[in-house]
Order: sequence, then C-alpha cells, then structure tokens
Amino acid sequence: MQTGYYAAAAGMVTQFNRLDTIANNLANVNTVGFKEDNLVIGDFMRIYQEKRDDLPNENNTKESAAFINRTMTRAPKVVDAFTDHSLGTMQKTANSLDFALSSEGLFFAVQTPQGVKLTRDGSFTKNDEGVLVTKEGYEVLSDEYLKTGDGKISFANQDSIIVVDKNAQISTNLPNSAKLIPTQKLLIAQPKDLSLLKKEGNGLYTFGDIKNITNISDSGALQQGFVEKSNVNAVKMMTQLIETNRLVGMYQKAMSTQMDDMNRDAIEKLARKS
Repeated sequence: MQTGYYAAAAGMVTQFNRLDTIANNLANVNTVGFKEDNLVIGDFMRIYQEKRDDLPNENNTKESAAFINRTMTRAPKVVDAFTDHSLGTMQKTANSLDFALSSEGLFFAVQTPQGVKLTRDGSFTKNDEGVLVTKEGYEVLSDEYLKTGDGKISFANQDSIIVVDKNAQISTNLPNSAKLIPTQKLLIAQPKDLSLLKKEGNGLYTFGDIKNITNISDSGALQQGFVEKSNVNAVKMMTQLIETNRLVGMYQKAMSTQMDDMNRDAIEKLARKS
C-alpha cells in the first residue's frame, strides 16, 4: 500500500480546511466585533513528544517499534481550533448608540429567539417601541437580567440625550431639560472560560449555562460613540493564503509522484525482468 499517497491526500484535505478558515477571516476583515479564527495542525513529531510517556507498549520492544512505524505514516490533521480574542481597532462614529469594549474577554448580552447570546458588536439602535436592539433586532440586555430575568433597555420619546459612562451606566435627560438622570445599566458579561464560547454567526457567541457569565459592573471599558473593528490582520491572512495554496500544490505533486512516477517506474522494472 502506498502510504505516502494517502498521507499526502490527507495533508491536502487539512490545507483545504485551513483555506476555509483563512477565507472566512478575510471575508470578515471589516466586520464589526469579528474575532480571527485559527487552526492548529498536528504532526507526528509534536504529537509523539506530547504522548510518548503514554505509549501503549513498553519501549525498546518489537511491539513499540511497530506502533511507532504505524504512527509515523499518519497524515497531518487539524487537532484544534481556537479564536483570537485580542482587541481590534476602535473606530469613532457619530452615533450615540454605538458602543465598544476596550478590554478583552468582555461582551454585550442580547436576547435572541434561541436564548441569550454574547457579542462584541456594539452598533445598536432603537426599534419602534424605543427598545435598544442590535441590527438584527435582538434586544440588548441590562444588568437587571441576571437578577430578575427581564432586562430590556427602553427609552422614552423625550429622551433626546443619551449618555453612557465607562462603566455602562445609562443616563438620559429630564423632559424639556438638559439635566441627566441615571436610568438603566448595560450588562457587561465576562465568561468564566473563553474557550467554551462558540460562534453562531452575526457576531454572536453561545456560552452554555447563564451561570457561566458574570456581570462586570465596574469594567471601565465601555466607550460610547465607538465600534470595535475586526482584529483580522489582512496582510498576515494574505501571506497565510499564499503559503497554504503552495502547500496544496506540493501535496498534489507528491500524490502525482506516488501514483504516476513510482508506479510507472515499478511497471518498467517488472517489464524488464519478465
């Protein structure tokens, strides 16, 4: 069996998966609040060094040698995927309902038909009822949600001035006055474990049970009139795209060599002997 052919084919599939991730990152380079995704590609040497003390056979035996030889023919594969939650660039806007979080690991909470989700996209607006919502129409939650289970944020028609401080405290003006009074407070959620977050599209994350998040009442991270741009580095992604395309070409060449050149050489040698 030509194990090299299957190893090259599996390596090519791994690079196709990497291409999908890179393409998705590039497609979202201008998406507000988007976080870059990455893959970890496993290879025999690294996996062996991590697991060599857990080998199923005693070292220096025929069984262990056979096990290692079998393992060495295994192809590279995706062994892990993770999201880079580092900060993106803060972009100033002219909208008082645009918000950005200047600290990693903090999120806004929104109510969706599938339950509460987290997001870094703070480009909000008001619906016809004066409720603060996302672009998709999901209600933005206040810190009261964790206490009462009801946390939508509403504004009256006469609330012509809306000011939100760095700790997410919302203040609005008294009717026919410029005097501000504190009203509600945005829920600034901090997950207990970022690795448990799963992307769902539209900048939303699932986080499991509601007990997995904590309200940070004094985060000091909220910036009104700003949005956080994607943290994807377009130059780095283009470099990785070129590198991955070249790897695909190399694997294709290896497959061609295994199936065409080596088989032809074997056939010619057999023909001469016969």
